[in-house]
Amino acid sequence: MIILVTGGAGFIGSHLCEKLIKMKKQVIAFDDLSTGSMDNISTLINDPNFKFIKGSICDYSAIKEVISQSDMIYHLGASVGVKLVVDKPLEALENNVLGTENVLKCALKGNKKVLITSSSEVYGKNNNVPFSEDNDRVFGSIFSNRWGYALSKSMDEFLAINYYTEKNLETVVVRLFNTVGPKQTGEYGMVIPRLVKQALDNKELTVYGDGKQTRCFTHVSDVISGLIDLMGSKKSSGEVYNIGSNDEITILDLAKKIILLTNSESEITYLDYDEVYGKNFEDMQRRLPDITKISELTGFRPKKGIDKIISDVKEYILSR
Repeated sequence: MIILVTGGAGFIGSHLCEKLIKMKKQVIAFDDLSTGSMDNISTLINDPNFKFIKGSICDYSAIKEVISQSDMIYHLGASVGVKLVVDKPLEALENNVLGTENVLKCALKGNKKVLITSSSEVYGKNNNVPFSEDNDRVFGSIFSNRWGYALSKSMDEFLAINYYTEKNLETVVVRLFNTVGPKQTGEYGMVIPRLVKQALDNKELTVYGDGKQTRCFTHVSDVISGLIDLMGSKKSSGEVYNIGSNDEITILDLAKKIILLTNSESEITYLDYDEVYGKNFEDMQRRLPDITKISELTGFRPKKGIDKIISDVKEYILSR
């Protein structure tokens, strides 16, 4: 069986490729390298079971060709990171919607199962936590680019579910909640690698807003295990699953913990959202997933907590 990973040179995608190779699978990584990196897959390049193809999911002929060589698809290719989607909203919309539609159209020709990675962003401003998969979505103004990204991922979900209900294509949707670990960069707005790098450099840790907003962080290795288990389940098709952790932490407490675990001399400073993302930016106070559904199907439970996540990110940054 040949497994295609779109976005295979990205942060999560490269970890998934590594895990699949260790499982003795044949893997094709497809990536345009806009946010991915050849460094992420450097340990795989010479493996006979691994193949890298550079290309865009928005290029229909390219994705059609690579899917024709594959038996199942993990679709991770997308615009990622709050900073990126706020700065390049049109690119994010095109990548997420057009790219996903291309993947599903081509997968249908050979009836190949597709796992679509979505985002906790789709819950929007809903404050009914913990979020369960059938919750309502609450989005803000059209003039806030963040909601364009959330809506594009929602459209991905609708496409996937309707390809299942109308065309009988096996699809499964996964909503990821703040996946973190080695290889992740803070360049696109990811908070832990950004704060850890600041701490290691003994620079001020910049906390956005008042720092009281909470998040739940999940180690990438736990996420990869969840993705593989869902793809392997015969009962997952046509369904949506949260993957995340239930351990909430405020961003301010996160910054304090990072200073402690890195033995940093840094202090904490605060920035208004407008200074970072421009006007009309809205943040969500809490992002807490209900993971009952995936737990009941696969037994999923995160194994690595926030201290391990910070430690692994620290070691990766120091190794660069």
